[in-house]
Amino acid sequence: MNKELLFENMKYIREEFDLKQKDLANILNVTQSNYSRWENTTKLIPLEKLNDLCNYFNINMDFIVGLTNKRKTMLNNNILDKRAIGKNIKMFRIKNKLNQKDLAYFLNTTQSVISNYESGKTLILTAFAMQICITYKISLDALCNRK
Repeated sequence: MNKELLFENMKYIREEFDLKQKDLANILNVTQSNYSRWENTTKLIPLEKLNDLCNYFNINMDFIVGLTNKRKTMLNNNILDKRAIGKNIKMFRIKNKLNQKDLAYFLNTTQSVISNYESGKTLILTAFAMQICITYKISLDALCNRK
């Protein structure tokens, strides 16, 4: 997984709009040190905050995470719906002839975690979503119902 591209693109977008890390941290309602960790490869940005970042700049998630080099304008303010994302994960899994146990093994997690994602109890981790999208060449925006 190319997390470095995510970090580079976050910095690129921030600098394009002439913002400091502190400015973007305030926009995302996080501390500057937390934002700095996301941008400087120490920690992966949570999916909710990635969504907020993309909403703020009206751009697609696929560009930020490096799934495409085409930056698209997203005109609507997208809110992540855990249930809808869970349904998309289940549809992806079934389409690729995976059971929950197979997907859990692929993501190095447990079947109960996959079940919680699919039922909408918990939101999928950014790292897992990126791993699925990169490996299976699917859109993170589509997985997250942003399209």
